[in-house]
Amino acid sequence: MPISVLGLDADDTLWHNETFYRLTRQRFNELLADFVDAETLEAEIEATEKRNLGLYGYGAKGFTLSMLETALAVSKGQVPTQVITEILAAGREMMRHPVEPFPGVHEALEELSAQYKLILITKGDLFHQESKLAASGLGNFFSGVEIVSEKKAQTYTRIFSRHGAGPEHAAMAGNSVRSDVLPALEAGSYAVLIPYHLVWAHEDAPLPTEHPRFAELPSLADLPRWLVEVADSSR
Repeated sequence: MPISVLGLDADDTLWHNETFYRLTRQRFNELLADFVDAETLEAEIEATEKRNLGLYGYGAKGFTLSMLETALAVSKGQVPTQVITEILAAGREMMRHPVEPFPGVHEALEELSAQYKLILITKGDLFHQESKLAASGLGNFFSGVEIVSEKKAQTYTRIFSRHGAGPEHAAMAGNSVRSDVLPALEAGSYAVLIPYHLVWAHEDAPLPTEHPRFAELPSLADLPRWLVEVADSSR
C-alpha cells in the first residue's frame, strides 16, 4: 500500500520562525549587557529554556518566561524594571510577528493536497500555533491539525493511525532532524528533511543518511516529485 498520509511541520517548514527567536535573543543580549557577556548569557538562556521545556513546553510564551528567569539569575535579582518591561514586550512581539509562507509553499500544498491527506503536526502553544496557521492562509489544505507537546515515535504512530492506515503508509516532512525525522523513522514512516538555514541546537541531530526511508530535499516544492519516485519504487 503506497503513502496516503503526509505529515508536515509548521515553523521553519512552511514559514519563518527561528529567525524571530534569533532576533529576540540578540535584543535580550543587549538588554543584559551590563550584567553578563553575550557568550555566558547565551549558555544561561539555553540551559534555562531546556530545563523549562517540561514545564512550559515549546513556544514564545515559554521562551519569554525563560528569558525573565535568566535575567533575574544573571543579575542576581538586580535587573531594572524597565528591562523586565522590555523583555515582556519582546515576547509579545514574537507572538505577533507576521506569518508569511515561504515562496512556493502554497503551490506545493495545493499539489500535494490533491493526492494525499495532509496533516499539520507541530509543537508549541495551542493558541499561538492555531493563530499562525489561520494567518498563513494555508489551513484549507489540511485535513487535520495536531499540536503536540513533543514529537516522539508514539506520537507519529498515534496520529498516522488515526488519520490513515498507520505510520508505514505515511511520510513526515519538516526541518528538524530530532523532531520530524528520527521519531517518524522509528515509528516506521518515511521522513523527509527540508533544511532551514537556522536550527535551534536542541533540534539538531546526526542525519540518518543510510536509512532507506529517509530523504533530504532542498524545498517543499521538491516533495511531490519525491513522493512519486517512492510510489514508483514500491510497485
